Amino acid sequence: MVVEQSLVIIKPDGLVKSLTGNVITALSETKLKIVGAKIVRVSRELAEKHYEDMKGRKPDHIIEGTIQYIMGKYHTDRVFALVYEGENAIEKIRKICGSTNPEEAESTSIRGRYGRINTKTGVFENVVHTSENVKAAEREIKLWFSPSELVSHIYPTKKIKTEKEELVWA
Repeated sequence: MVVEQSLVIIKPDGLVKSLTGNVITALSETKLKIVGAKIVRVSRELAEKHYEDMKGRKPDHIIEGTIQYIMGKYHTDRVFALVYEGENAIEKIRKICGSTNPEEAESTSIRGRYGRINTKTGVFENVVHTSENVKAAEREIKLWFSPSELVSHIYPTKKIKTEKEELVWA
C-alpha cells in the first residue's frame, strides 16, 4: 500500500458560494483522512510560488489572472486549504474533482457541478485545486503547511532550535 498526501484548496469562488460542505462531502467518498486544514489569506508571494510551474506553459495574462483569482480579486480574500492522506489519494481526489476546465469536467464531478468559466476575466472558476501528481503534492503541501499543522507526516522533518523548538520540513 502506497500512502500519499494531496493538497486540496477550496478556492475563493467555492467559499463565496458556500460550497465547502459540498466539496468535503464529495471528497468523503474517497475514504481518505484529512490530516491538515486551515483558512488562508493568499499573499502574492504564496500565489506566485504555488503557480510557478505554469511559467513557460501558459501565457503571462493567464498566469496573472489565475494569481489574482486565488488571491481573491474576484470573490473573497481567502481559501480553505486541506491535506488529505491515504492510498492513491491524488488519483481518487482528482477523479472526484474532475477536469480543471469546468466545461470539460464530468457533470457529476465537483468542477462539473459548480465550476464555470468567467467570460469577463477568462479565468476558470473551478472551485478547487488538487495536486496533480506525487511530486507536485509534496511541493504544494510544504508550501502551504508547516509540519506542526499536520497530524501525520509522510515527508522527512527535523527539529531546529529557535527561541522555541519547532518542527520544520527537512
